[in-house]
Amino acid sequence: MLKSNSIQFTYDGEKKFNFPDLNINSGESLLVLGESGVGKTTFIQILAGLLKPSSGSLELNSINYSSLSSKKMDEFRGKNIGMIFQSPHFVRNISIIENLLLSLHLSNQKLDNEYAEDILSQIGLVEKMNSLPDELSQGEQQRAAIALAVIKNPDLILADEPTSSLDDTNCQKIISLLKEQSASKNAKLIIITHDNRLKSQFKKSIIL
Repeated sequence: MLKSNSIQFTYDGEKKFNFPDLNINSGESLLVLGESGVGKTTFIQILAGLLKPSSGSLELNSINYSSLSSKKMDEFRGKNIGMIFQSPHFVRNISIIENLLLSLHLSNQKLDNEYAEDILSQIGLVEKMNSLPDELSQGEQQRAAIALAVIKNPDLILADEPTSSLDDTNCQKIISLLKEQSASKNAKLIIITHDNRLKSQFKKSIIL
């Protein structure tokens, strides 16, 4: 379970955000909607352990990771959390499959070409596995970003504005893929966005 309790964050002692408490079980998904300026990016960075909250606690599978040191947090994130950013993050001068294998290496997991190819097959990119990231379309890059997030079998998948730059067709494809992949891993999925097109596709949603 992912649990957050009384999370607050303050910038420079002035701008203060209060975030809702979360209780999300394995296999569940949550849509977090909010307009610009309400702290969406701050919230997802806190959930990912990239920012420490000013107060409150975060637990993933009974581990209070909001109190971990930077080194321990990096290790914890590498093993347990998959991130999908608004602008996909790749090493641009190596192929898509090499990016996946690098992700496994950095999280101290076994390098498995067959497994990486299987992930790319599931998201419809196996034919592009030897392509460089910049050779992919925008929709293909977001699919590859999903592969990067799920290849480590994370307990928690976080997606920051994954559909904001996509047309309706690709938007639907990306959300379907996110749901399918998180369900296949029995992972918790949180999507944080301003994209109101997604509201009807989630049973559980909150507004910041």
